[in-house]
Amino acid sequence: MALRKRAWQNVTGDLFGCVMQARFYRSKVDLKKLRPMILKRIESRAKDYPVHSMVPVAQEVLRARADLFQGVSTLLKVFPVMACKFCPEVYIGEKGHSIQTCCGYKRRAKNRVHEWISGCLNDILVPVETFHLQNMFQDVIKHQQRFDFDRVPAVVELCWQAGVNPYDEDMYSGNWNLENVTAASEGAESFSPNELRLIANRTLRAWEILRTGVQKLLLVYPAKVCKHCSEVHVGPSGHKARLCGVFKYESWRGAHFWEKAEVDDLVPPKIVWKRRPQDPLVLVDAHREFYGHAPAVVDLCTQAGIIAPTKYYCMMKVQGLPGPV
Repeated sequence: MALRKRAWQNVTGDLFGCVMQARFYRSKVDLKKLRPMILKRIESRAKDYPVHSMVPVAQEVLRARADLFQGVSTLLKVFPVMACKFCPEVYIGEKGHSIQTCCGYKRRAKNRVHEWISGCLNDILVPVETFHLQNMFQDVIKHQQRFDFDRVPAVVELCWQAGVNPYDEDMYSGNWNLENVTAASEGAESFSPNELRLIANRTLRAWEILRTGVQKLLLVYPAKVCKHCSEVHVGPSGHKARLCGVFKYESWRGAHFWEKAEVDDLVPPKIVWKRRPQDPLVLVDAHREFYGHAPAVVDLCTQAGIIAPTKYYCMMKVQGLPGPV
Protein backbone atom coordinates (compact mmCIF):
# COMPACT_ATOMS: atom_id res chain seq x y z
CA MET A 1 0.00 0.00 0.00
CA ALA A 2 2.84 2.35 0.87
CA LEU A 3 4.52 1.63 -2.46
CA ARG A 4 1.32 2.47 -4.38
CA LYS A 5 0.97 5.74 -2.48
CA ARG A 6 4.58 6.69 -3.16
CA ALA A 7 4.27 5.87 -6.88
CA TRP A 8 1.07 7.90 -7.16
CA GLN A 9 2.79 10.87 -5.52
CA ASN A 10 5.67 10.66 -8.00
CA VAL A 11 3.30 10.59 -11.00
CA THR A 12 1.20 13.52 -9.76
CA GLY A 13 4.36 15.47 -8.96
CA ASP A 14 5.71 15.00 -12.49
CA LEU A 15 2.41 16.05 -14.05
CA PHE A 16 2.20 19.12 -11.83
CA GLY A 17 5.76 20.07 -12.73
CA CYS A 18 5.02 19.78 -16.46
CA VAL A 19 1.95 21.98 -16.11
CA MET A 20 3.88 24.59 -14.15
CA GLN A 21 6.68 24.67 -16.76
CA ALA A 22 4.30 24.99 -19.74
CA ARG A 23 4.16 28.34 -21.50
CA PHE A 24 1.04 29.82 -23.01
CA TYR A 25 1.24 32.18 -25.98
CA ARG A 26 -1.28 34.51 -27.52
CA SER A 27 -3.03 33.06 -30.54
CA LYS A 28 -3.22 36.47 -32.23
CA VAL A 29 0.04 38.04 -33.41
CA ASP A 30 0.29 41.58 -34.73
CA LEU A 31 2.18 41.06 -38.00
CA LYS A 32 2.41 44.80 -38.62
CA LYS A 33 4.65 45.13 -35.57
CA LEU A 34 6.71 42.07 -36.48
CA ARG A 35 7.34 43.08 -40.11
CA PRO A 36 9.91 45.84 -39.34
CA MET A 37 11.76 43.45 -37.04
CA ILE A 38 11.84 40.73 -39.71
CA LEU A 39 13.09 43.15 -42.38
CA LYS A 40 15.77 44.43 -40.04
CA ARG A 41 16.98 40.89 -39.37
CA ILE A 42 17.11 40.18 -43.10
CA GLU A 43 19.16 43.33 -43.74
CA SER A 44 21.58 42.52 -40.93
CA ARG A 45 21.90 38.95 -42.17
CA ALA A 46 22.74 40.12 -45.69
CA LYS A 47 25.85 41.86 -44.34
CA ASP A 48 27.39 38.45 -43.56
CA TYR A 49 27.32 37.38 -47.23
CA PRO A 50 29.27 36.48 -49.23
CA VAL A 51 31.40 34.39 -46.90
CA HIS A 52 35.01 35.10 -47.84
CA SER A 53 36.26 31.65 -46.83
CA MET A 54 33.92 30.04 -49.39
CA VAL A 55 35.17 32.09 -52.36
CA PRO A 56 38.01 29.63 -53.18
CA VAL A 57 35.51 26.78 -53.05
CA ALA A 58 33.23 28.54 -55.55
CA GLN A 59 36.18 29.24 -57.84
CA GLU A 60 37.20 25.58 -57.72
CA VAL A 61 33.63 24.54 -58.54
CA LEU A 62 33.50 26.75 -61.64
CA ARG A 63 36.88 25.50 -62.86
CA ALA A 64 35.79 21.89 -62.31
CA ARG A 65 32.56 22.58 -64.18
CA ALA A 66 34.52 23.93 -67.15
CA ASP A 67 36.80 20.89 -67.17
CA LEU A 68 33.80 18.56 -66.87
CA PHE A 69 31.99 20.06 -69.86
CA GLN A 70 35.17 20.01 -71.92
CA GLY A 71 36.00 16.42 -71.01
CA VAL A 72 32.51 15.03 -71.62
CA SER A 73 32.29 16.84 -74.97
CA THR A 74 35.60 15.30 -76.02
CA LEU A 75 34.67 11.78 -74.92
CA LEU A 76 31.34 11.99 -76.74
CA LYS A 77 33.28 12.33 -80.01
CA VAL A 78 34.78 8.88 -79.43
CA PHE A 79 32.29 6.83 -77.42
CA PRO A 80 28.67 6.59 -78.61
CA VAL A 81 25.78 7.52 -76.33
CA MET A 82 22.17 6.54 -76.96
CA ALA A 83 19.10 8.36 -75.63
CA CYS A 84 15.47 7.32 -75.67
CA LYS A 85 13.17 9.29 -77.95
CA PHE A 86 10.25 9.37 -75.49
CA CYS A 87 11.80 9.31 -71.99
CA PRO A 88 14.99 10.52 -70.24
CA GLU A 89 16.68 7.09 -70.38
CA VAL A 90 20.32 7.15 -71.51
CA TYR A 91 22.70 4.30 -72.32
CA ILE A 92 26.46 4.42 -72.90
CA GLY A 93 27.16 2.12 -75.85
CA GLU A 94 26.70 1.56 -79.56
CA LYS A 95 23.33 -0.15 -79.14
CA GLY A 96 20.73 0.53 -76.52
CA HIS A 97 19.59 -2.10 -74.05
CA SER A 98 16.38 -4.13 -74.27
CA ILE A 99 15.19 -3.43 -70.73
CA GLN A 100 11.55 -2.38 -70.81
CA THR A 101 11.46 0.77 -68.68
CA CYS A 102 10.10 3.33 -71.17
CA CYS A 103 7.00 5.29 -70.20
CA GLY A 104 6.07 6.06 -73.80
CA TYR A 105 4.98 9.26 -75.51
CA LYS A 106 3.53 11.74 -72.98
CA ARG A 107 3.68 9.00 -70.32
CA ARG A 108 0.72 7.20 -71.91
CA ALA A 109 2.28 3.77 -71.42
CA LYS A 110 4.77 2.00 -69.20
CA ASN A 111 7.24 -0.88 -69.33
CA ARG A 112 7.86 -0.52 -73.04
CA VAL A 113 11.04 -1.05 -75.07
CA HIS A 114 12.99 2.16 -75.64
CA GLU A 115 13.32 3.75 -79.06
CA TRP A 116 16.96 4.82 -79.23
CA ILE A 117 18.45 7.86 -80.94
CA SER A 118 21.89 9.46 -80.74
CA GLY A 119 22.55 11.24 -77.44
CA CYS A 120 24.17 14.61 -76.83
CA LEU A 121 25.88 16.58 -74.07
CA ASN A 122 22.63 17.49 -72.30
CA ASP A 123 21.75 13.81 -71.98
CA ILE A 124 24.88 13.23 -69.87
CA LEU A 125 25.05 16.57 -68.03
CA VAL A 126 21.42 17.44 -67.40
CA PRO A 127 20.95 21.24 -67.50
CA VAL A 128 19.40 22.71 -64.35
CA GLU A 129 18.54 26.41 -64.62
CA THR A 130 17.31 28.92 -62.09
CA PHE A 131 16.50 32.62 -61.85
CA HIS A 132 19.49 34.94 -61.51
CA LEU A 133 19.19 37.23 -58.49
CA GLN A 134 20.96 40.55 -58.17
CA ASN A 135 20.92 40.12 -54.40
CA MET A 136 20.45 36.93 -52.42
CA PHE A 137 18.05 38.64 -50.01
CA GLN A 138 16.03 40.58 -52.56
CA ASP A 139 12.24 40.47 -52.73
CA VAL A 140 10.56 37.24 -53.75
CA ILE A 141 9.99 36.94 -57.50
CA LYS A 142 6.28 37.21 -58.30
CA HIS A 143 4.54 35.29 -61.07
CA GLN A 144 4.16 38.36 -63.28
CA GLN A 145 7.91 39.09 -62.88
CA ARG A 146 9.12 35.73 -64.16
CA PHE A 147 10.22 37.18 -67.53
CA ASP A 148 12.14 40.05 -65.91
CA PHE A 149 14.91 37.77 -64.60
CA ASP A 150 17.46 35.81 -66.60
CA ARG A 151 17.74 32.04 -66.34
CA VAL A 152 21.26 30.76 -65.62
CA PRO A 153 22.66 27.35 -64.63
CA ALA A 154 21.99 26.60 -60.97
CA VAL A 155 25.65 25.85 -60.19
CA VAL A 156 26.72 29.13 -61.78
CA GLU A 157 24.10 31.03 -59.77
CA LEU A 158 25.26 29.35 -56.57
CA CYS A 159 28.86 30.38 -57.23
CA TRP A 160 27.69 33.85 -58.25
CA GLN A 161 26.02 34.35 -54.89
CA ALA A 162 29.18 33.03 -53.24
CA GLY A 163 31.04 36.08 -54.55
CA VAL A 164 32.63 34.76 -57.76
CA ASN A 165 32.14 36.22 -61.22
CA PRO A 166 31.69 33.24 -63.59
CA TYR A 167 32.69 35.36 -66.60
CA ASP A 168 36.12 36.20 -65.21
CA GLU A 169 38.52 34.65 -67.73
CA ASP A 170 41.49 34.91 -65.35
CA MET A 171 39.85 32.36 -63.07
CA TYR A 172 40.04 29.55 -65.64
CA SER A 173 43.48 28.02 -65.98
CA GLY A 174 44.87 25.68 -68.61
CA ASN A 175 43.92 25.20 -72.24
CA TRP A 176 40.37 23.95 -71.55
CA ASN A 177 37.93 26.80 -71.97
CA LEU A 178 34.20 26.38 -71.39
CA GLU A 179 33.32 28.96 -74.04
CA ASN A 180 35.11 26.96 -76.75
CA VAL A 181 33.93 23.43 -76.03
CA THR A 182 33.00 22.45 -79.58
CA ALA A 183 36.15 23.77 -81.23
CA ALA A 184 38.46 22.13 -78.70
CA SER A 185 36.84 18.71 -79.11
CA GLU A 186 37.39 18.60 -82.87
CA GLY A 187 39.80 15.87 -83.89
CA ALA A 188 39.05 13.79 -80.79
CA GLU A 189 38.79 10.66 -82.94
CA SER A 190 42.57 10.78 -83.50
CA PHE A 191 43.43 10.63 -79.80
CA SER A 192 45.54 7.70 -78.65
CA PRO A 193 44.28 5.36 -75.88
CA ASN A 194 46.68 6.97 -73.40
CA GLU A 195 45.38 10.45 -74.24
CA LEU A 196 41.80 9.27 -73.85
CA ARG A 197 42.62 7.82 -70.44
CA LEU A 198 44.16 11.12 -69.36
CA ILE A 199 41.09 13.03 -70.54
CA ALA A 200 38.75 10.57 -68.81
CA ASN A 201 40.78 10.74 -65.60
CA ARG A 202 40.66 14.53 -65.58
CA THR A 203 36.96 14.50 -66.38
CA LEU A 204 36.14 12.10 -63.57
CA ARG A 205 38.24 14.12 -61.13
CA ALA A 206 36.38 17.28 -62.19
CA TRP A 207 33.06 15.47 -61.63
CA GLU A 208 34.02 14.57 -58.05
CA ILE A 209 35.39 18.06 -57.31
CA LEU A 210 32.21 19.66 -58.68
CA ARG A 211 29.86 17.58 -56.53
CA THR A 212 32.00 17.95 -53.40
CA GLY A 213 32.28 21.71 -53.87
CA VAL A 214 28.54 22.15 -54.45
CA GLN A 215 27.87 20.15 -51.29
CA LYS A 216 30.13 22.52 -49.32
CA LEU A 217 28.45 25.60 -50.78
CA LEU A 218 24.99 24.28 -49.91
CA LEU A 219 26.02 24.17 -46.26
CA VAL A 220 26.43 27.97 -46.33
CA TYR A 221 24.17 29.24 -49.11
CA PRO A 222 20.52 28.12 -49.12
CA ALA A 223 18.88 26.55 -52.15
CA LYS A 224 15.36 25.21 -52.69
CA VAL A 225 13.87 22.54 -54.93
CA CYS A 226 10.23 21.85 -55.74
CA LYS A 227 8.79 18.67 -54.27
CA HIS A 228 6.68 17.93 -57.35
CA CYS A 229 9.03 18.99 -60.17
CA SER A 230 12.71 19.65 -60.76
CA GLU A 231 12.56 23.46 -60.44
CA VAL A 232 15.49 24.81 -58.41
CA HIS A 233 15.84 28.22 -56.77
CA VAL A 234 19.10 29.42 -55.24
CA GLY A 235 18.17 31.67 -52.34
CA PRO A 236 16.66 31.65 -48.85
CA SER A 237 13.10 31.33 -50.17
CA GLY A 238 11.60 30.06 -53.40
CA HIS A 239 9.97 32.21 -56.06
CA LYS A 240 6.23 32.54 -56.64
CA ALA A 241 6.18 31.85 -60.37
CA ARG A 242 3.39 29.34 -60.94
CA LEU A 243 5.28 26.98 -63.23
CA CYS A 244 4.63 23.68 -61.45
CA GLY A 245 2.43 21.15 -63.23
CA VAL A 246 2.02 23.12 -66.45
CA PHE A 247 1.48 20.02 -68.58
CA LYS A 248 -1.97 18.58 -69.18
CA TYR A 249 -1.24 15.27 -67.45
CA GLU A 250 -0.20 17.10 -64.26
CA SER A 251 -3.18 18.05 -62.13
CA TRP A 252 -1.47 20.20 -59.47
CA ARG A 253 -0.88 23.26 -61.70
CA GLY A 254 0.14 26.21 -59.58
CA ALA A 255 2.78 27.28 -57.10
CA HIS A 256 5.80 25.19 -56.23
CA PHE A 257 6.14 23.28 -52.97
CA TRP A 258 9.65 24.18 -51.85
CA GLU A 259 12.01 22.08 -49.77
CA LYS A 260 15.75 22.04 -49.11
CA ALA A 261 17.84 21.24 -52.18
CA GLU A 262 20.61 18.65 -52.20
CA VAL A 263 23.60 18.06 -54.45
CA ASP A 264 21.65 15.75 -56.79
CA ASP A 265 19.12 18.54 -57.43
CA LEU A 266 21.78 20.95 -58.73
CA VAL A 267 24.09 18.33 -60.27
CA PRO A 268 21.90 15.38 -61.35
CA PRO A 269 23.93 12.15 -61.47
CA LYS A 270 21.87 10.71 -64.37
CA ILE A 271 21.94 7.05 -63.35
CA VAL A 272 22.24 4.62 -66.29
CA TRP A 273 22.47 0.87 -66.72
CA LYS A 274 26.10 -0.27 -66.51
CA ARG A 275 27.26 -3.08 -68.77
CA ARG A 276 29.99 -5.16 -67.10
CA PRO A 277 32.48 -7.47 -68.87
CA GLN A 278 30.49 -10.55 -67.81
CA ASP A 279 27.21 -9.17 -69.18
CA PRO A 280 25.88 -9.91 -72.70
CA LEU A 281 26.36 -7.43 -75.51
CA VAL A 282 22.73 -6.30 -75.18
CA LEU A 283 21.17 -6.15 -71.72
CA VAL A 284 17.91 -8.11 -71.68
CA ASP A 285 14.83 -7.37 -69.62
CA ALA A 286 14.62 -10.87 -68.11
CA HIS A 287 17.88 -10.41 -66.16
CA ARG A 288 17.48 -6.76 -65.22
CA GLU A 289 17.79 -7.46 -61.48
CA PHE A 290 21.34 -8.78 -62.05
CA TYR A 291 22.64 -5.66 -63.82
CA GLY A 292 24.24 -2.69 -62.11
CA HIS A 293 23.96 1.07 -62.45
CA ALA A 294 26.38 3.98 -62.54
CA PRO A 295 26.27 7.75 -63.06
CA ALA A 296 26.46 8.57 -66.75
CA VAL A 297 29.70 10.54 -66.35
CA VAL A 298 31.36 7.66 -64.48
CA ASP A 299 30.23 5.10 -67.06
CA LEU A 300 31.43 7.31 -69.91
CA CYS A 301 34.86 7.76 -68.32
CA THR A 302 35.26 4.03 -67.66
CA GLN A 303 34.76 3.41 -71.39
CA ALA A 304 38.19 5.01 -71.87
CA GLY A 305 39.83 2.39 -69.67
CA ILE A 306 40.07 4.04 -66.25
CA ILE A 307 38.87 2.42 -63.03
CA ALA A 308 35.78 3.81 -61.34
CA PRO A 309 36.03 4.95 -57.69
CA THR A 310 35.32 2.22 -55.16
CA LYS A 311 32.28 4.05 -53.78
CA TYR A 312 30.40 3.15 -56.98
CA TYR A 313 31.19 -0.58 -56.84
CA CYS A 314 28.06 -1.47 -54.87
CA MET A 315 25.85 0.38 -57.35
CA MET A 316 27.65 -1.14 -60.32
CA LYS A 317 27.52 -4.72 -58.93
CA VAL A 318 31.06 -5.26 -60.14
CA GLN A 319 31.33 -8.88 -58.96
CA GLY A 320 27.69 -9.74 -59.63
CA LEU A 321 26.42 -12.55 -61.82
CA PRO A 322 25.21 -11.79 -65.36
CA GLY A 323 22.10 -13.92 -64.87
CA PRO A 324 20.62 -16.90 -63.05
CA VAL A 325 22.89 -19.91 -62.67
